Amino acid sequence: MSLLSPHLSDMLLPLWLSIKLASITTLCLLLFATPMAYWLAKPSSSTLITRIKIMLMGVIAMPLVLPPTVLGFYLLLLFSPNFALGQWLIAHNIGVLAFTFEGLVLGSIIYSLPFYVQPVYAQFLRIPKSVSDMALLLESSRLRRFTAVALPQAKTGIILGSLISFAHTIGEFGVVLMIGGSIAGETKVISIAIYEQVEALNYEMAHTMSLLLVLLGIVLVGLIASINRQVNEGFASRPKYKRMKQ
Repeated sequence: MSLLSPHLSDMLLPLWLSIKLASITTLCLLLFATPMAYWLAKPSSSTLITRIKIMLMGVIAMPLVLPPTVLGFYLLLLFSPNFALGQWLIAHNIGVLAFTFEGLVLGSIIYSLPFYVQPVYAQFLRIPKSVSDMALLLESSRLRRFTAVALPQAKTGIILGSLISFAHTIGEFGVVLMIGGSIAGETKVISIAIYEQVEALNYEMAHTMSLLLVLLGIVLVGLIASINRQVNEGFASRPKYKRMKQ
């Protein structure tokens, strides 16, 4: 049994670290990216604000087109003491974020941002104008309109974005490798552990860890497909309801 313990630890510790990273990343996205998606989806009468929103959407979408290693490389430079951000972090006793779990969290948030924002943004856009107008008449507080009206209306999009972000973070490789390297118990997530096992020609361990990810992926994809079907069915049924009322 003692011979198996190190192998079991080598397999379960990176998996737990990946789940921890994905959970914290998703929670952070829920807290700050949901209001961002709501603001982006709100119509604006100002041309300048509209252009800013378009530019921001473009910046958010950059991880979709950039190779993960490119994004990870520039984040690694930003976190280093040779750049202004790294110097500011050191000056304020925060420390260097490169090759730390905190750095992985920040990099994962940036890399997973479009995977969360896009479905939530789309769901906010689907809120009927009549509902928004009624909320504007009945509730003067913007915060109350957001929490009591917009959030319940966008619930399925928020759940969908959370699941996609979680699944995406679990499978990260390029970004986490560039920012975090491979420090056992700190930055060695399961994707890095699989890569190292393959490099060591330990295909049996790599196969076992990969199988765990495949099983987890099947569960997550099933949940995402189920939520996505509910979103599409709800959107498709809305015009039919309007025609029946007329």
